[in-house]
Amino acid sequence: MPPITNDWADALKPEFSKEYYKKLVKFVGREYTTFTVYPPGEDLLNAFHMTPLAKVKVVIIGQDPYHEPDQAHGLSFSVRPGIQIPPSLKNIYKELQSDCGCYIPNNGYLAKWAREGVLLLNSVLTVRAHQAASHRGKGWEEFTDAAIRILNQQDRPIVYMLWGNFARAKKEMLDNPHQLVLEAAHPSPFSADRGFFGCRHFSKANAFLTENGLEPIDWQIENI
Repeated sequence: MPPITNDWADALKPEFSKEYYKKLVKFVGREYTTFTVYPPGEDLLNAFHMTPLAKVKVVIIGQDPYHEPDQAHGLSFSVRPGIQIPPSLKNIYKELQSDCGCYIPNNGYLAKWAREGVLLLNSVLTVRAHQAASHRGKGWEEFTDAAIRILNQQDRPIVYMLWGNFARAKKEMLDNPHQLVLEAAHPSPFSADRGFFGCRHFSKANAFLTENGLEPIDWQIENI
């Protein structure tokens, strides 16, 4: 796996010597040499590479990477330019338009959010092609939970957007009184009408950041 070279490396260092992580590295290595696995290896840790620990303002937790060609690139919910916008992201854009007045862009590339301080973290960071959830239970969850606990220990304002039951289960790790936890239904077409639409998480996050003296997130993804 590509090394993490920013401040996440020191924070996550205790994980690298644990038995589960050693097994995870071996498993992931075998998978990449034996099967088609997404995202490409060089993109595997993009969530950490693109949003250093010290710059995290907002955390959006996903489950697994997209499992079809050319979609996943290491950021939850995001796809590369030129790839059709997935249904859940379409609904995220609809809520953004309703909440903040953002126009709906022609792409699903969320790297701008990552650079602005939005950690787009999937709980599981790899997946076998065409096989959703194929890498669950192999150790990734323990690793990404460690990252969430590190964030919870930061003595500064951070907003967590927990969408759907899977993400909301992470709430038990989040008890920092200086941070804000927002919960809603998942933006999937199967559940968005049950509490995601109208949640106004984006404006609530920016209000919290502003109240705490931080620059709000510019949520507008521009057309390409």
